[in-house]
Amino acid sequence: MLAVTRKAKIKDIILEKKSVIVSELAKDFSVTEETIRRDLKTLEDEGFLIRTYGGAFIQDGVQNEVELSLRETAYTDSKQLIAKKCTEIIHNGDSIFLDASTTALFIAKAIRDMRLTVLTNSLKVINLLTDSPNIRLISIGGLFNSNNMSFIGRSASASLESYYVDKTFMSCRSLSQSHGVTDSNEAMSEIRQKLLKRSNKIYVVADHSKFDKTSFISICGFEDIDGVITDKQLDQGWTNFLAENNVIYYPCK
Repeated sequence: MLAVTRKAKIKDIILEKKSVIVSELAKDFSVTEETIRRDLKTLEDEGFLIRTYGGAFIQDGVQNEVELSLRETAYTDSKQLIAKKCTEIIHNGDSIFLDASTTALFIAKAIRDMRLTVLTNSLKVINLLTDSPNIRLISIGGLFNSNNMSFIGRSASASLESYYVDKTFMSCRSLSQSHGVTDSNEAMSEIRQKLLKRSNKIYVVADHSKFDKTSFISICGFEDIDGVITDKQLDQGWTNFLAENNVIYYPCK
């Protein structure tokens, strides 16, 4: 198969599935993984997709939900910057909620030596903080979702009724001045919506790629949050909009 034909077929696959795995494509097209990586690099240079370690994804589509393994390796430098900024807001003695986002994993790594109470629905966050002697760790339980390694569902939402936290750090799929904070996962959005009334402060953590986009499920409006923490400087339109909505803007750069 010619390279141009293979890349066209890869485009069709990723438009349908929204994300692809290098090893699977190599098997499907009977070529080496290095060949697939070169194809994905070309498509990334064309602005068609975003490469990660082991695969690639596109962000178009309000219902597009990207596989966890790909999200974990996307924008890692940005997530590290966001996590570092979060440690300036989190203080010893705080109680905080971390959601099941990949950004939350970086925050968990950054706070391991702090003295905190951490409430979470993320199994990966739990595993990261298990050996931290000064972290009081609480899982909300519920139905386990292996796709994003989290606890969700009615019982998870109900268990949140027993807790209040000082600060919630929640991610999302998209932020839009017109449509607010949105996501592609309904079950995860339900947990985040519940936290709006169970937390003194709500901080949205989002890298630059999530702005000026809209996803399938509405989480909240900007009037419901206290701060936005992002990795890069936002334009004047966004900074003015956040100020008008009394949302504190925390740029990492």
